Amino acid sequence: MPELPEVESLRQILARTVSGRSFVEATIAEPRLRRRVQADLPTRIGGARIERVSRRAKYLLIELHNDRILMVHLGMTGSLTHRRETPEAEGFDPRHDHVTFVLDDGTWLVYNDPRRFGLLRLLEPGELDSIAELAATGPEPFGDDFNADYLWQLSRGRKNAIKNFIMDQRIVAGVGNIYASEILFRAKVRPTRRAGKVTRAEMEKIAAITPQVLREAIGSGGTTFRNYRDSQGRPGRYAQQLQVYDREGKPCVTCATPIRSVVVGQRSSFYCPRCQK
Repeated sequence: MPELPEVESLRQILARTVSGRSFVEATIAEPRLRRRVQADLPTRIGGARIERVSRRAKYLLIELHNDRILMVHLGMTGSLTHRRETPEAEGFDPRHDHVTFVLDDGTWLVYNDPRRFGLLRLLEPGELDSIAELAATGPEPFGDDFNADYLWQLSRGRKNAIKNFIMDQRIVAGVGNIYASEILFRAKVRPTRRAGKVTRAEMEKIAAITPQVLREAIGSGGTTFRNYRDSQGRPGRYAQQLQVYDREGKPCVTCATPIRSVVVGQRSSFYCPRCQK
């Protein structure tokens, strides 16, 4: 599932390529996503100019001149590509091109999603503040509100695993399975540890390492294992830098001990049994 770095990488590219462009028309080929695509979307978005492209947690926000916002979540297999030569693109099955937007320069924004777990919804002015998907979202990991004091106070008495704790979107926005494993490896904390048992010093490491890992991933365009592509159809390159995720049985980059895998919160988690305590 695309996480914060993938969505932020997508945002940065779209901010350069579609800002100032206007929607001419939209075609809905398949409305059955996580939420059904609004039937009147083509009518409501026609003529709207893209003012800016922003992000909240794992949600892409295309902000329009009339204060409406096109909110996009990529789900597990979704992509939003800016196509210049043809609305069909190499590497994408056209059967999964569910929503196509024509822009005023003759290019297309195409939402493709084989498993249809994503979301594409046009919000009215002011609706973003009350939308259920974002109402209880925690602070962004790059802001001042995300720090060791914040994590320490929220974690006291928690019995859930520390990996689940930092993946909880109510705690911090945007951290998912891949990057949680990488963060805890660098912090030398085993993913199965109870959050309430993690020491203050360890929380300081987690708070400092989280934005560091995410920024590194953004700089590499995110991570691609299967479906993720950026707006120009390119895979993320951060998989080459992963130190623990998806490396079960391979030597730890620090001590050469074989990496192990354990299921935490129904997700595969990877750790070094020697480095992580």
